[in-house]
Amino acid sequence: MIVEILISAFLVIAGIFGLVGSFGLIKLPDLMSRLHSPTKATTLGVGGVLIASMLHFYFHADGLSFHELMVTLFLFLTAPVTAQFIAKSFIHRHLQPKDLPPTGSPRGWATFEDAADHDPANGQPDRRRFRRP
Repeated sequence: MIVEILISAFLVIAGIFGLVGSFGLIKLPDLMSRLHSPTKATTLGVGGVLIASMLHFYFHADGLSFHELMVTLFLFLTAPVTAQFIAKSFIHRHLQPKDLPPTGSPRGWATFEDAADHDPANGQPDRRRFRRP
């Protein structure tokens, strides 16, 4: 009885996270805001369903299923990386370095500047690399 309650709780919590994540994906105003809903809430929703499935197979079937564990780990590892790539491409397409908040260091945003582009003497971009011949 306790196991069924635990599995049901995981499913209900996962459903709430999934619903909130999907609602945020539809209702939030811009891409950077909408990006947080699927990467945070929906990831936890799918993770909750997979954990409930793992508990079900552990207690009611023939043992622990590593398939769900692998899918959960894959989901928790790939969702933040994918969100970071989407955010980075959004920044490159829609913003300029002057539009971004200050970094608090002499160097700018890493997504716009490569470490090889900096003059080690003063930490500023080395403009000599960008001159045309």
